[in-house]
Amino acid sequence: MSDSETSDIIPPSPSAEEYKDSAGKPLIPETDDPLPLFRDWMAAARESEPNDSNAMSLATVDAHGRPDVRIVLLKDVSEKGFAFYTNFGSAKGDQLKANPVAALGFHWKSLRRQVRIRGHIEPVSAEEADIYFASRARESRISAIASDQSRPLPSRAVFDDRIAALQAQYEGRDDIPRPPNWGGFRLVPDEIEFWQDQAFRMHDRLKFARKEGIWTHERLYP
Repeated sequence: MSDSETSDIIPPSPSAEEYKDSAGKPLIPETDDPLPLFRDWMAAARESEPNDSNAMSLATVDAHGRPDVRIVLLKDVSEKGFAFYTNFGSAKGDQLKANPVAALGFHWKSLRRQVRIRGHIEPVSAEEADIYFASRARESRISAIASDQSRPLPSRAVFDDRIAALQAQYEGRDDIPRPPNWGGFRLVPDEIEFWQDQAFRMHDRLKFARKEGIWTHERLYP
């Protein structure tokens, strides 16, 4: 691809006039607890984002020390942390079991906001996983049982055949059990950083750090 072709797909930097149109945004409010602020931003994103406002990048480290990242969906946020669900035999499942630390990244384009989170990983309880699994659509539960997530798939027909067999096995039933290789992880945060777009790249950043259960915060240069 030539330089001219690249310039056709990369948006130009905003002009001075465009920046002026986005001026006057309030700064991130200072608080002693980042979780209520996160919930406020998540609620605003649910109203503003066209889909999957709970989508987040999940960064892990593999056995060779190489970073890995993918998009997953946040399914619970509480004082205990940020929960998501997966097949334990997936690449992220293997990596989190071997090295139980991770980072999360939320980017809400419609609001021009980001949140970055780092911390250690704990398993979600079996009871919590059962409740969430039961809340999923019937077909999604069957898909979770049928999938050897991240493993090589000889052909799509193999997966389709597994789905068909499970549909027949559970025909007329909704009591589809959670498979033992499927459940949740929770990131327990020790760092949370909020980022708010501001005109002319004068962005606002507020970083929280937790030590011995106490949150402190400081503003960062953009």
